[in-house]
Amino acid sequence: MKAIKSWFDNQPNSHSLEGINPSGKDRQVDWVRIIPFIFLHLACLGVFFVGFSWVALGVAAVLYIARMFAITAFYHRYFSHKTFRTGRVVQFLFALLGASATQRGPLWWAAHHRNHHRCSDREGDAHSPKDGFWWSHMGWFLSHRHFQADYSLISDFQRFPELRWLDRHDLAVPALLAAFLYGLGALLEAVAPQLNTNGLQMLVWGYFVSTVVLIHASLCINSLAHRFGSVRYGTPDESRNNFWLALMTLGEGWHNNHHYYPASARQGFYWWEIDMSYYVLKGMERMGLIWNLRTIPVKRRDSNHLAKTAVPPTAEQQG
Repeated sequence: MKAIKSWFDNQPNSHSLEGINPSGKDRQVDWVRIIPFIFLHLACLGVFFVGFSWVALGVAAVLYIARMFAITAFYHRYFSHKTFRTGRVVQFLFALLGASATQRGPLWWAAHHRNHHRCSDREGDAHSPKDGFWWSHMGWFLSHRHFQADYSLISDFQRFPELRWLDRHDLAVPALLAAFLYGLGALLEAVAPQLNTNGLQMLVWGYFVSTVVLIHASLCINSLAHRFGSVRYGTPDESRNNFWLALMTLGEGWHNNHHYYPASARQGFYWWEIDMSYYVLKGMERMGLIWNLRTIPVKRRDSNHLAKTAVPPTAEQQG
């Protein structure tokens, strides 16, 4: 019953972390709790029944890009590392957009990520590939052990009630997005039948397909970016730079760069390392929507190439 209730209300401390054995049964998948996650994937099979239209595919692509930006630029670079500053309204709007990506709330996401940087690929890392691909990609958050986070790591943002609400009711925003897309498709079917779309088609392509692709592209940073790619900097972990993952995730694939200097909002350190999230953030800075956009100092960027060892990042560098 508690697992079913958690679909609608993830009240912090409702699932205590005390007494959990990381090598015991709490590493097992919590099957009842993740039924919505399973349904999300099965619903993608609906493409064989609802057909295809360019407008539905276009909406899916736009939502993929917009929500990936919210995850990479705000969930990650802002909430996790504080690589720039912004006002409360912009903070909430992008937290809302990030919540629609169905990767849980910003506090949960950032708390786990801050912990990842404290002990990356070492004891205590929630999703190290050293524990296996399945675990690092998705097993870790499907288990009971990581249903809750160490919210003491995110106390700076936990003071905002609107962010706590998004965390506690993390299915609310995705459900509203799904309902909106169904309504949009039904409206277009009525007023513009030449577009050959409808409510179910827009729901399946715009929400289910777009969201599943988005989730797994994001998760590849945990699993693949610690296994495949190049190493420029000596870091105390297995992080890699991967061009293809950078394209998929709007810049997150420059992962070795990021682990070397997490305080930088720019993860593609050099001009040839495409980092779309940073380019958009620069535009937002010029518009006055964000400020104090931090980047790695040139001297620090150009040092320590291919070093064999490195000191773990300081608290300031982590954000």
